[in-house]
Amino acid sequence: MAFQRKKPAAGTKAPYPGFIEPALAASIERVPGGDRWIHEIKFDGYRVQVHLANGTVKIFTRRGNDWTRRLRKIADDAWHVVAGSAILDGEVVVPSKDGTTDFSVLQNELKGKSDRIVLVAFDLLYLNGNDLRTLPLHERKALLRKTIDGTDVQFSESFEIDGSEMYAHACKVGLEGVVSKVRDSRYVSGRIRDWVKKTCAQRETLTIAGFALDGKDWDGIYLGRRTGSDLIYAGKCDRGFDKASAGELRKRLTPLIRERQPYTKRIAHKGIWVEPELLVEIEYRAKSAEGKVRHPFFKGLREDL
Repeated sequence: MAFQRKKPAAGTKAPYPGFIEPALAASIERVPGGDRWIHEIKFDGYRVQVHLANGTVKIFTRRGNDWTRRLRKIADDAWHVVAGSAILDGEVVVPSKDGTTDFSVLQNELKGKSDRIVLVAFDLLYLNGNDLRTLPLHERKALLRKTIDGTDVQFSESFEIDGSEMYAHACKVGLEGVVSKVRDSRYVSGRIRDWVKKTCAQRETLTIAGFALDGKDWDGIYLGRRTGSDLIYAGKCDRGFDKASAGELRKRLTPLIRERQPYTKRIAHKGIWVEPELLVEIEYRAKSAEGKVRHPFFKGLREDL
């Protein structure tokens, strides 16, 4: 039980808090510059929170769902963290040889018993009876680096360079984008302006409203965007599917088939409509004035949300 050995920690003495609503980065048009900001690679995976306490390791999704069994390798890697108790914030990814990550690759990897997934940790919220969320980010990251040293948990480096330079390089080498954070910021749950993100390609999580067939062949999915209680048509996606992903989606959607469109405002397209329960990650180039995604590409189901 490696994580039962304790190291001293700064922060505020506090009881173990359990799951913490994560801090989320706000989307921006331009990566910020100046000494106030540090920049990290934006990874293409599942956001998770790893908890080490009372002799156990637990892994939670962004919404607080327990995925410990599904991410067994990550739990095994975290077991070797040297701490009596800790909460790590990070991303589960499948890194390629060139360092890039791809959400669809991760999804395929999780269908079996994966040995390629890794946790890239970028923040430390709690350590050895101390709540670290009021500490400046750069201090939390310094503690994080020491805490996971010597384990298979990877550390997300911060770069103190010009933001636009960092972004240009990230896009050039095929990374998803950049997350910029105020160097002295506290950890605050929810969408915050001290953390901002800029992707190299546009991405959005949308709802499946239906699917289409060309004869008996798969012909894509109809997308919806939630606006309050309304579901608004957001376009049709027919790219990014292979035989396996199309077959799996059809299997998941068939029990959800309904007679009428789920959209608040009916559209003219013919489709096989479903209860709007499944979420998908879509990559696209731009949006129309009506909010439809242009040149959408299917990246995978979002089962963590």
